Amino acid sequence: MPTLDEVLESVGEFDRFQKQTFFVLCLLSAAFTPVYVGVVFLGFIPEHRCFSPGVAELSHRCGWGLEEELRYTVPEWGQHSTSFASHCRRYDVDWNTTGLSCTDPIAAFLGHGNSSAVPLTSCRDGWVYESSGSSLVTEFNLVCEDSWKLDLFQSSVNAGFFIGSVNIGYIADRFGRKFCLLTTILANAICGILLVFVPTYLWILIFRFLQGLVSKGCWTTGYILVTEVVGPRYRRTVGILYQAAFSVGLLVFDAIAYAIPHWRWLQLTVTLPSCFFLLYYWCLPESPRWLISQGKNDKAMKIVSDMAKKNQKMPSHLEDIKFEEEDGGKQTPSLIDLVRTPQMRKNTFILMYNWFTSSVLYQGLIMHMGIAGGNMHLDFLYSALFEFPAAFIIIITIDRIGRRYPWAASNLVAGAACLVTALIPEDIHWLKVIAACVGRMGITMAFEMVCFVNTELYPTYIRNLGVMVCSALCDVGGIVAPFVVYRLVEVWQELPLIVFTVLGLIAGGLVLLLPETKGRVLPETVEDVENLHRQGAPKEKQIYLHVQTSEVAHD
Repeated sequence: MPTLDEVLESVGEFDRFQKQTFFVLCLLSAAFTPVYVGVVFLGFIPEHRCFSPGVAELSHRCGWGLEEELRYTVPEWGQHSTSFASHCRRYDVDWNTTGLSCTDPIAAFLGHGNSSAVPLTSCRDGWVYESSGSSLVTEFNLVCEDSWKLDLFQSSVNAGFFIGSVNIGYIADRFGRKFCLLTTILANAICGILLVFVPTYLWILIFRFLQGLVSKGCWTTGYILVTEVVGPRYRRTVGILYQAAFSVGLLVFDAIAYAIPHWRWLQLTVTLPSCFFLLYYWCLPESPRWLISQGKNDKAMKIVSDMAKKNQKMPSHLEDIKFEEEDGGKQTPSLIDLVRTPQMRKNTFILMYNWFTSSVLYQGLIMHMGIAGGNMHLDFLYSALFEFPAAFIIIITIDRIGRRYPWAASNLVAGAACLVTALIPEDIHWLKVIAACVGRMGITMAFEMVCFVNTELYPTYIRNLGVMVCSALCDVGGIVAPFVVYRLVEVWQELPLIVFTVLGLIAGGLVLLLPETKGRVLPETVEDVENLHRQGAPKEKQIYLHVQTSEVAHD
């Protein structure tokens, strides 16, 4: 009896049927962008200062311009315009006092010429934001003592990713890819729309968490489905291009955010199209590979028949085909198996660290760019464009050079680029942007490679568990990243980049300790994994990524 892969060679591995499925699922991948990196625009932090009652009237009476008003009435504005005091403290004085000088009004409050005698107080009357739009920060005053709440906003969605990936993966394996896709699309759309209308920060946090709970699982299910309906020769390529569709989503999201600078309208605009994905009920097939694994061969045969008709490839023996159920191995997977033997233990820890590092650097670089100064939308655009060469480089190198060296190089480039970005002076902003973009390209490439190399380093019976456990560190990295960026910039603007440098260089070095998997068959047993690093010349048989259950990417 033939396997599904053998049948696909007859009815078309990547023809009209698969191309249609690939296209509609790429739309889903692109739509995941606002959930994953939405904090850049939904929570952008404009220049701000304390609101001081009476300053506006004094400024009007004295005829000051904005720069004069700031210099006279904002603490430390002259020398440290970005200091904590200039953003989060104001003079504890009464600006309505009569007789204040227009050339040095603060002198009236000095004690014997000692400027330190002028007391400072918190921004108890609110803040003034230099922005024509609105964000979570401006609406809920998530600055100064409450700035950590913005970190929590982004961490909540990553916490949802962490919890949801396992559960959504189970639903996809238990009830089917299509059912899982439709239910998570519906839940994501509902949570995204409700987030627009809730009035309090707490409810926004709750619905953002719920969005994370379903959205990454939805993206991953699309990844699984698109790789399960194509033939083995195209499986890895469509997986990489599916991730590249996410990069297209970055460009679209940037354009929409530029046109709509108000966060609630922006959130509504990027969420409403998700409702149209419910039409996938009529557009998408169920995965024939999943149907075969569930013993539903008749339904799988119906989909294959539809595939053959649309591809205009109807083998004469199609009706007589009976599928051979693929043997996934009789061993029971266990968490202890991931660390029981030396090579498995080394693979697990290195992969976990690389998932963590990829997430911290990828999300961290995006968030850091949003607060680094310059034109936020242009910088975001340039860095997003640098993601496309990453997919191209992977496709042309992994079968020629292998996995290990391009993967290690991408981590090392990302780490080195972060260091260069930190060392370039602020007045050469264009060069800082280029260096940051190179780092973004490197970590994008590393992120995409860890997704499929992870599957090649575990035996069949524990492959899916291995991917699930290791990729969970990706979501832990996403939880940590906002605190690394937003807290460390208060110490030094470039300090997060130094942390990213260390993480990236260590990741690149650790990748070199992994065995090369180019040209080798997927391991079936733990013994096969232990022998990977002992093998000399690779076997001639070509490896193709075979996705069975939940794998996590970008995440």
